[in-house]
Amino acid sequence: MTTLLLVRHGETVDNVNQILQGQTQGELNETGVEQAEKLARKLSNTHIDAFISSDLQRAEHTCKIIAEAHNKSFVTTPLLRERDWGGFTGEFIPTLKDKVWPDDVETLPQIKQRANLFLNLIAQQYPNQTVLAVGHGIINKAIQSVFYDKEMHEVEKMGNAEVRVLMVKGDWKGEKVKD
Repeated sequence: MTTLLLVRHGETVDNVNQILQGQTQGELNETGVEQAEKLARKLSNTHIDAFISSDLQRAEHTCKIIAEAHNKSFVTTPLLRERDWGGFTGEFIPTLKDKVWPDDVETLPQIKQRANLFLNLIAQQYPNQTVLAVGHGIINKAIQSVFYDKEMHEVEKMGNAEVRVLMVKGDWKGEKVKD
């Protein structure tokens, strides 16, 4: 059984400005850095074997702050990238409510497949370890959706620098991907 500490990156400049970041790098603002530092302090007495991050800057920065508090390094994976919003990337979120979605937006089955691949990676490469993984709002929601076999809308949104604990079985198969 692998203990997965699933974390959403700290607050970014674009989070505050309600800009859809998608797979752009993003940058933590001062609050986001403070959130990551606070989480690092909160987890300072928690044994963590490995640290993994999305390969996007906002998640890497968050992971680096937490990993450094444990005197550890981290690895990155594109499996933890945020949803690809295609033509919506960079748009002001409140203006998107009734717009037709572009064809280049990553579909729910696609993001849930990535989530399943990530859970498989965790189960296979880190058996019986505690792993902290820093991702993003939608990919973290997809990971929990696959893990709990729930629809995406049934998974509560994660706050910035929030952590949720998932106990991933070593024989994780995750065949239940749907949506």
